[in-house]
Amino acid sequence: MLDGVRTLYRLTRGERVAEDQPTPHTLIADDPHRHLRRHGSYDDLVAARAAGRAPVLLVPPLAVPARCYDLSPDMSVVAFLLSTGRVPYVIDFGEMGYADRHLGFEDFFDDIVPEAIENVVDDYGIAGTRVDLVAWSLGGTVSFLTAGAHPELPVRSITAVATPLNYSLIPPYPLVKQVVRPIGASPVRYGLKALGGIPAPLVRVAYRATAWQREIKKPGYIMRNADNTEALARMQVIDWFQDTMPGYPGKLAEQMWVNLVYRDEIARGVLDFGDRTVDLTSIAVPIQLFGSHRDAIVSWAGARHGVELFADSPQVHFTTVESSHLGLIAGTDAAANTWPRIDEFLTALDDPTD
Repeated sequence: MLDGVRTLYRLTRGERVAEDQPTPHTLIADDPHRHLRRHGSYDDLVAARAAGRAPVLLVPPLAVPARCYDLSPDMSVVAFLLSTGRVPYVIDFGEMGYADRHLGFEDFFDDIVPEAIENVVDDYGIAGTRVDLVAWSLGGTVSFLTAGAHPELPVRSITAVATPLNYSLIPPYPLVKQVVRPIGASPVRYGLKALGGIPAPLVRVAYRATAWQREIKKPGYIMRNADNTEALARMQVIDWFQDTMPGYPGKLAEQMWVNLVYRDEIARGVLDFGDRTVDLTSIAVPIQLFGSHRDAIVSWAGARHGVELFADSPQVHFTTVESSHLGLIAGTDAAANTWPRIDEFLTALDDPTD
């Protein structure tokens, strides 16, 4: 009982009830918006090479901290991948402010992510190495755009968890399009341009709004788990995650509105960025997709549309894991369902004869 009182006191002071324990990593590159780290030890790298395991590059969503893949020891797909004998790398896009308003999708799929893939191959140190991309939410969008724009890159497969692939099937976007149809896309686009993007505070408020039930139930959850440090630590990790979301840069925010939402180009597979056109239907690597009926941000139908979109790819697998948007990649549902399925998919690629 006394321990529970102490824990509640620490919560009221804003102190962490459990020590932050990121998975050990080595810094590979540290340039602006392209911070790349390899997780695990050098022995892990040697063992993965010897076992013939392809390296994994985790691509985070835009406007989300890259720690989404390593929130805590029991909420870490990075730690899980290490446990299966793989070496995970994470590209961190970092903070986005008004000074980054010029950044668009092209900067990520033509420059930042291709460079990260090349750095992973160089660091892995084996000629002919191909990289498995694993991504959550809009990280999957960036991964698909990268593979579609650069088929020459050494990408072996793409796993996209809760990635929106048809915005006409994701509320509230159809209603928003209907409301603005009389005036067209330009007013919203000019508004985003004036703001220089979507500021971080707005992103954080919007994300919390999708989980309003969690916020309402939080006081009761805290009282019920006053003696459960692990449960309260997980709650604090999610709160920290929500409070550290960066914003969207201006040009990219405009492209999200025009190309993804208003025109819904991603649903058809061909995206027109003016001087750059990217055909996602040309992607010729195995693809794995995940969706949930409980996801308040990306509908199950919006994620599953990828089965049709990538019908010409060598393999397209879709798995339903009933969880929240974050729960699909981190937490108990992910640990029990998402992560093992990712391992099965990658293992089958390691040895296609199995």
